[in-house]
This record gives sequence, C-alpha cells and structure tokens, in this order.
Amino acid sequence: MITESVAESDSRLSLLELQCRRPVEHLLAGEYRSIFRGQGIEFEDVRRYQPGDDVRSMDWKVTARTGEPHIKRYIEQREQFLYLLVDVSASIVESPDGRKRATMVELASLLTMAAIRNNDRVGLILFSDRVELVIPPGKGRRHALRIMDTLLNFEPKGRTTHFETVLGRFGHMARKHSVVFVLSDFLAPDYLEELRALAGRHDVNAVNILEPPVSTESITELVHMQDTETGDHRYVDLARTRKQDRPHHVDLQEEMLQCGISLMELAVGEDCVNALAGFFHARQRRIADETGG
Repeated sequence: MITESVAESDSRLSLLELQCRRPVEHLLAGEYRSIFRGQGIEFEDVRRYQPGDDVRSMDWKVTARTGEPHIKRYIEQREQFLYLLVDVSASIVESPDGRKRATMVELASLLTMAAIRNNDRVGLILFSDRVELVIPPGKGRRHALRIMDTLLNFEPKGRTTHFETVLGRFGHMARKHSVVFVLSDFLAPDYLEELRALAGRHDVNAVNILEPPVSTESITELVHMQDTETGDHRYVDLARTRKQDRPHHVDLQEEMLQCGISLMELAVGEDCVNALAGFFHARQRRIADETGG
C-alpha cells in the first residue's frame, strides 16, 4: 500500500509539472520577468572611458593607477526572492471535492516555476492558525518540485486562519526586498495593519480564492450551515443576508486598494493560466500609468 501511495503521489506531481511547464515556458515566465524586476544594480567590472560615457561612473582609483580614464560597469541585480504564503486552513483544504485546494496548488505551482525559470529563489510558508511549514528560498527544478509536492500532499494541524502569526514570522525571516504572494480566501479578521506594514517593505500581492457563486434568489427559508474551520453550526436567513450584506470580495477589494496591495481574484475551477496572465497584464498597465510609460 505504501508503494502504491508513493507511486500515486509521484504521478500527481509529474502531471502537475507537465501541466504547468508549457504555459510557463511560452507565456508566464516572460510576463513575470517584465513585471518583477531586480532591485538595484551591482558592480561587474571596469573598462576604459569612451566619449559619451557618464562621468559619474568614473573609477578614479583605477584612473589614477593606470593614468588612463576608466569607468565602472554595472549590471542589474536580477536575482530576487519570491515567497508564497499559502493558507492551508480547513476552508481551503477541506473544500468540497478538493477543488479549492487544487486551484490554489496550480496557481502556486505556476508562480513557482515562473520564478525558478527566471533564476529567482522561491520560498514557501504554509499557515493556518499557526505556521505549519517553512521551506527556505532556493533555486532549481528539484527545489520547485519539493514545493509543489508539499502543496499537493501536506496535511495541516490547524483549522482556522491567523494572519498575524505568519506575517510576523515572514517579517523576521525576509531581510531583503522580496516579491510576496499571499494565497487565501481571507476569511479571517484583523490582518490589514500587518499586511499594510509588510507592503511598505516588500512587493505584496494578494490572491483571493473565491468559491463559485451560488444562486440564492429562489431561497427564502432559513438554511442550516456549518463553519468549515470552527465547526460551529448556525441557521442563516439567506433572503435577509442578500439585502443587508455586501459580498466579502467587494470589501476585500477596497481593503487591498487602501493598503496599496495588488489583488488577484481567482474563482475555484477557473483557468489559472489565463487568470495569472490577466493579473500580470493589469499590473503592467498600472505600472505604466504610474510611471507615464
């Protein structure tokens, strides 16, 4: 049985890699690179000064030593750190038919492979009401497969969602400016201030994984519901809820806008490649508008 289980797990991982490889190679890697550029520049070498060169790049020590003017050459610091902060609370991993988790796994895998292809380092933090697992940033296909295998098979201990714990842990862990994707359904209170503070130091992006819309127009009775995370039972008057409550995702859109965080909305079962490409295009347009490019 153990051998069969391992074989099945390996098969699922191979299928996931195959599913993600082609769109990453032909579309997403280039989009990713154009948006998430390296921060700053680093010294490469010196060469002789040529007419038209920027005198601010003059290397005066080499110039004095050789008697001929030389300038410093720099290259962009391409390598970046991408962190995936992934919610593995019960509302994600115990959703009906496992479709919510499957959607989350596919999107996180696409991001991982796009970053790895661009020679960036990728780290993973799984969280619920606690930090469940940390995989430090690394490179290469083997590292990517480790992350993807973890996303597919990890069984969390916690059931509810507590953002303060994971955001605090990440804040202490990430010393360099990093690209951060927080994948969750954001069904938790009191995380905006921590997220706002994080966005001041890093490029933070939120991915809201949405349940498919359910029509309640014809429902006028009380409906018995159970909270997946807490196990609490209650009766909900859907007719009254429709009139009084705004959809959760509308409030989240406003909150992320206030925090200066890019928000991607991804419905369960949606085409992750198209959704991610659309998110990249929207970010690129916004950056161009802000810079006048």
